[in-house]
Amino acid sequence: MKAVFMVGEQRSGSNLLRLILNESKEIAAPHPPHILQRLMPVVADKDLSNESLFKELIEHVCQLVEANPVQWEGIHFDRVDIFQRCREKSLIAVFGAIMDVYAEVHKASTWVCKSLQNIRWADQLDEYFKTSKYIYLYRDPRDVSLSFMKAVVGEKHPYFIASQWNDLQNLCMTHGEKISKERFFGVCYEELINNPERVIKELCEFLEIEYQESMLVFHASKEASRAASSSKLWENVTQPIMKKNSNKFLSEMSEMEIKIIESIAGNTMDELGYERFKINRGYELQFSSADIEKFQAENEVIKQAVVKNTDPEDINRRKKQDSVIQNIIEFSEGIESRNMVA
Repeated sequence: MKAVFMVGEQRSGSNLLRLILNESKEIAAPHPPHILQRLMPVVADKDLSNESLFKELIEHVCQLVEANPVQWEGIHFDRVDIFQRCREKSLIAVFGAIMDVYAEVHKASTWVCKSLQNIRWADQLDEYFKTSKYIYLYRDPRDVSLSFMKAVVGEKHPYFIASQWNDLQNLCMTHGEKISKERFFGVCYEELINNPERVIKELCEFLEIEYQESMLVFHASKEASRAASSSKLWENVTQPIMKKNSNKFLSEMSEMEIKIIESIAGNTMDELGYERFKINRGYELQFSSADIEKFQAENEVIKQAVVKNTDPEDINRRKKQDSVIQNIIEFSEGIESRNMVA
């Protein structure tokens, strides 16, 4: 089974690209439960060599996937089968086994994981999967920030959004320089929406799959409908590609918001070819600890307001996974003592 990781930052068109790829008969690209992003910080330093503890971890991870807001249709996880598929006792092995099962059920030879922050564990992924490929999807950080500011998830102040965007882009580009070009492919969101056929054909060549015209009719698929009905985050995926969905920040963001983003992410923007509008190179704003503390307070106020206005059903779907994650935290906290008893 071939493994492909889509990496970058959220609000950059990753669901759009996932749904396009998912229309290929050769690819299985499920909506991600973000297994590594959510659980690596919890279990990364834990000793999972004890077989009973490892099986318990498998149970928790399967529950996390089963509670995903966008259901994995037609999937049943046999816990014994997942255990037998793991080549080592690690979270990455469980993740790989689960993705393999999904791909096999959908009769695909390749799976694509859209959990974009997987780039944080790229070295470990390479060690386990050996020949995995990466699709690096990137978008103008000012439009990414604007999208996050409207979304029900994520940070809300441009300082924090731009900081994470900058961090993730640098991780992606650094890893791209470490591995061969045959394993790393960059996709610019603005090019994707303006020249979708050309970009997807090039991507298909990189993935060694056949291009199909149906891939650009992704919005009519059941998977698109399922995603759109699960959260306002993905309500646009049942629409054709929106070619004018860029540079919205010019009319919808304040001058100071743009200055903050260009000050933090300007150098990376330059490298990726994004034009600066408010801050020239070498004249970036500097932020004191007092400034950052003020930004944090503003960030929290906006987050709380967003939660109050979020669809209750959307919140309930997310709470199902939150309860599973809490169980895993409690499980991980007791691993050392239980290993000692064993």
